[in-house]
Amino acid sequence: MKFAARFTGWLEHHWVNPAYVGWVLLGLALFFFAAATNTLAGWLYVISGVMLALLVVAALLPPRHLQWLVVTRSPVQPVTAGVPLEVELQVSNPQRQAKGLFQIMDSVDSGLGPIPVTAVGSLPPGQTHRWRYQMPTPHRGIYRWSRVDLRTAAPLGLFWCRRSTEAPAVAVVYPQVLSLQRCPLLDTVRPRHGQNWRYSPLAQADSQGVTRSLRPYRWGDPTRLIHWRTSARYGELRVRELETMANNREVVIALNTLIRWDTTSFEQAVVTAASLYTYALKQGFAAALWLPQANDSNQYNMLREIPRVMHALAGVALAPTHQVFTLPQGATIWLTAVGAPPVELPTGSRQVVWGSGPRAVNPDSGVSSILWVDANEPLEAQLQVNVA
Repeated sequence: MKFAARFTGWLEHHWVNPAYVGWVLLGLALFFFAAATNTLAGWLYVISGVMLALLVVAALLPPRHLQWLVVTRSPVQPVTAGVPLEVELQVSNPQRQAKGLFQIMDSVDSGLGPIPVTAVGSLPPGQTHRWRYQMPTPHRGIYRWSRVDLRTAAPLGLFWCRRSTEAPAVAVVYPQVLSLQRCPLLDTVRPRHGQNWRYSPLAQADSQGVTRSLRPYRWGDPTRLIHWRTSARYGELRVRELETMANNREVVIALNTLIRWDTTSFEQAVVTAASLYTYALKQGFAAALWLPQANDSNQYNMLREIPRVMHALAGVALAPTHQVFTLPQGATIWLTAVGAPPVELPTGSRQVVWGSGPRAVNPDSGVSSILWVDANEPLEAQLQVNVA
């Protein structure tokens, strides 16, 4: 069965694949031809020839029916897990003849579910058919797929033909962010003296300082803030948003990806990182996300901007290794699992540990409190309890 499915799929993509009616008609044509050979009846030859001619015409028309159709895709906007993805495709007909009776099949990543299909009854010349559909997003991730299939059996319905068109897509599904009303882990972090980055998504961009992010040019923006290299790459003007230095509290959310986790606990840890980061920004912290790199023990990812943090958490994956790494300085929320090798944390740091194990705290480790998380219990409630 698998070989037959692969063979018919190959026929459909590279030539044509007979439909059920096509197989029946082909069998009848061969039957009449065999009968004519035995009886030498001319009318049987005529019937067989007409059927074979009809089959030839029906096999040649479907590929021509799909020629010159142009498929384009709109960018897929990032969403949070649980919110459906909005996908839009445009199929244009630049020919003078109308097209119709074909299917559009978007070959989405298997992690998003079954392939969505829609049918187009008629596409007049010079017109564009827009297809918008939604895909459920039960899990975070970065999903990529590259093609769209057009499939038809028009006009006679005897042979199926499918042709693929390149239409790359990247869909980013951010992890869920919990609505925390309180979080003692962060609420008890002491202010740190000195200069720290003041970062808040609600803050107005300053006209001097260091670059916070890049955004499209708006009327009235100073030309000195245009980032020419990025503008040349995107084909439109991009302007730097700046921010100044201010005294504030700073916290680093660090996720340990270099150990072995069970799937449920690790996904909860990613949700925790996103939730703590968002909660920290709302509370006025200068929050950052730290992710170790498995390639080099001396390298790490320190991310501050919201889009970069959420994108990194959407695609983060485990990379168990025995390498040694050094955590950044400053108050740190260390997300790890039971059985992980001990690490030296900065003074005043906290830990969030998944699993059951010894609950003794080493006074020399720099950890002032530990929150033990049970993966079988509601995560949001556990993050809002007081810790020792």
